[in-house]
Amino acid sequence: MTSFIFEKKQISVYPGASPDAPVLYVNTVKEESELLYQALQNAAASDFALVTISGLAWEHDLSPWEIPPISKNSPPCTQGADEYLPLLTERILPEAEAQLGGLPAWRALAGYSLAGLFAIYSLYHTALFSRAASISGSLWFPGFKGYVRSHEMKRTPDCLYFSLGSKEAKTRNPFLKQVRQDTEEIEAFYKGKGIDTAFFLNPGSHYTEPVRRTAAGLAWLLSR
Repeated sequence: MTSFIFEKKQISVYPGASPDAPVLYVNTVKEESELLYQALQNAAASDFALVTISGLAWEHDLSPWEIPPISKNSPPCTQGADEYLPLLTERILPEAEAQLGGLPAWRALAGYSLAGLFAIYSLYHTALFSRAASISGSLWFPGFKGYVRSHEMKRTPDCLYFSLGSKEAKTRNPFLKQVRQDTEEIEAFYKGKGIDTAFFLNPGSHYTEPVRRTAAGLAWLLSR
């Protein structure tokens, strides 16, 4: 593993056995990077390279547009995705792949919670990723379901993975209680377009085993 820091973001690069292995990009938190790599080594049946990006200002870097706090204890989301995505694709990605030393067979973008929302949103703004995984993704985000239906992706992805915890929609919060319905409708929309999709419901809440769930989503992408 090698690492570098770019504009306060920590990038960890885990090479595959082959320099042309598929590259999985995951926006995550620093303490989960090594755990995710180890979990994916156990879960995946094929070669891969993993690039994790941490040190993110989540409610800014990963939000496609502004929304006010959804509860009294949550911060607002401040529309930074369109600033962060070019940083990821034009600066971080080339540096990471220079360290891998080859041309990847394909690239995927994945993430948990707001990073799962960002993974799907990014497909409408870049053609660099041909697969994506939204694990416990914030697809309840106001206006996102309409955005999905009214905009065109930069390329048709090979496959898309979605998952949620079984208890995530069991809340009084008017935004979060829609997450399962919204996720299932978005997944069905893509499936209706002929895209290879999957939706998995995992036991537990939003905070149950995020590393294992993320590794499972990435392993599914690698299996297609």
